[in-house]
Amino acid sequence: MKEKIKFRNKQERKQAIKAKSLTTIFLVILLAGLSACNSKDKESVADNLQSDNLSQSEEIILYKNGSIYTVNKNQPWAEALVIKDGIIRFVGSSNDAIKFEEKAKKVVDLKGKMILPGLHDVHIHPLESGSNNTHFELSPLESNAENFIPTIRKAARDYPGQNWLIGYGHDLYTLLDSQRSPLDILDQAVPNRPVIIMEQTSHSMWVNSKALEVIGFSKATADPVGGVIMKNDSNGEPNGILIDNAGNLAMDIAMAPTEETLQNDYKGLVHYTLPALAQVGITSIADARAYWKRKHHETWKKVEQDGYLTARVVLGLWAYPEHDDEVQINMFKSLLSNDKDKLLKINQIKLYSDGIPSNTTAALHTPYLVDFLDIPGNLGLNYFSEQRIEKYIRALEPSGFDFHIHAIGERGIFESLNAIQRASQGKGRHRLTHVEIVDPNDYSRFAELNVTVDAQVAGNFTHPENWNEYSELIGDTKSDNIVPLRDLKDAGARITLSSDWSVSPFNPFIGMQNAVTRFPQNLTLSEAIEAYTLSSAYVLRQENSVGSIEVGKKADLIVIDQNLFEINPDSIGKTKVLQTLLDGREIYRSSDF
Repeated sequence: MKEKIKFRNKQERKQAIKAKSLTTIFLVILLAGLSACNSKDKESVADNLQSDNLSQSEEIILYKNGSIYTVNKNQPWAEALVIKDGIIRFVGSSNDAIKFEEKAKKVVDLKGKMILPGLHDVHIHPLESGSNNTHFELSPLESNAENFIPTIRKAARDYPGQNWLIGYGHDLYTLLDSQRSPLDILDQAVPNRPVIIMEQTSHSMWVNSKALEVIGFSKATADPVGGVIMKNDSNGEPNGILIDNAGNLAMDIAMAPTEETLQNDYKGLVHYTLPALAQVGITSIADARAYWKRKHHETWKKVEQDGYLTARVVLGLWAYPEHDDEVQINMFKSLLSNDKDKLLKINQIKLYSDGIPSNTTAALHTPYLVDFLDIPGNLGLNYFSEQRIEKYIRALEPSGFDFHIHAIGERGIFESLNAIQRASQGKGRHRLTHVEIVDPNDYSRFAELNVTVDAQVAGNFTHPENWNEYSELIGDTKSDNIVPLRDLKDAGARITLSSDWSVSPFNPFIGMQNAVTRFPQNLTLSEAIEAYTLSSAYVLRQENSVGSIEVGKKADLIVIDQNLFEINPDSIGKTKVLQTLLDGREIYRSSDF
């Protein structure tokens, strides 16, 4: 290990990590438990379709006496709406809706309850987070890596038939602070079969000697693009920690698709993830890392073909940094699927510009204050350089692909914007996700280039009280303004909010609450709702069909138990969804409704 690592506020850092982890664990447990259980300006605008034109044989559903927030600036509020064959045919007052009651198959008296458009999560990892392909979990709260040995040994006994033993959950600093090499600890736990354990952020992997042997990493192996093979100072041998893309390369080998893993992915979507998303009002998502080498796209297609898809889904095909560009670009073109009549589309590319601050791989303009990656003048790293991002956009935007670019450090953001500025022909709906450390000089460029800001604030680690967590690594100035939503919005940027589940809980009401309470970088409630609805619909190229409640749009709607505009903002996260509709079809109903 690198004894030279010295943290100025080690105890403070551990407390911040513990607080963040406890919050995340509590919220994830809460969501899992839920999934196991089964003065307003109201404007009356009549539908231009007369009630006489509605045949009694067609299915008509009327909702009345509600507080309907439409996210339509021309008609923000309504009391009633009519759905016919999955399409919204009327939005207006309850009095004007009386003419539909006689012919309606169903009349729902909302009794003041609130309706919103179906919510979107445009950055989520549903296969990775909801599948059962991970064999065990380690606690991120454990500060002594030696204490993981019994759990890992038990997992080895519990899964004797698995070639790779795959785990998840530890904190990277627990390994960095250990007295022994992480490799020696894991070898003691399991010496005779490959083990790989994903750290809680997914940006590093812990492996044993058998895994290094299978992967082909040794003392002589150079760092791969976008990654670091950490090595012992004493002898230059790998120490068992693989940073960013070095770890991704290892996990791709461990997660090579088999009939069993594909079944686990399928069952996870059908039996857990999709029902859980409907339960919190999510009707549209973007899979933010569809690993085509692991056949993620084929799993999604099968779910749709079997009739189990209960959300509009856009896949972001993962761009492998180590792959040959021409081969990969041609592969992407062959997988493009953009049928407007299907729930599933494959029309986005997900790539990483950089890493993350906590392991010093987010791309910065100035060096990190602490170096434990042995990178002289460490400015972070690039999975994809500015020039390669530009190349991919030039090649794939004309085919119909939009780009979803992971960019956290201000250099990664700057370079990604540069690539879009040079390569885009104005046809793409590109977005940068995370946008944690932003140079104020780049605030206005998002609006100028029509690049969407996609941020995740459902996890408390992005809340202002935790901003100092990065201070020892990047300094107070950069650390004191993480995810500057208000500044970016004031500069004209389009904002979307998402979860990055399982990094943060996917309940959008938690994200809304955090977005409106994270002073001074907060959004208004109407801005936060728009971020989860109409703005997100735009980046998925479906704003003309969903994202707001308007005549002619599809009836993706949710009924909730409280009016968000009439409660304390600190209570938004407690909101319960009572009913979720997709295309006018009920995909979730609470026993309370």
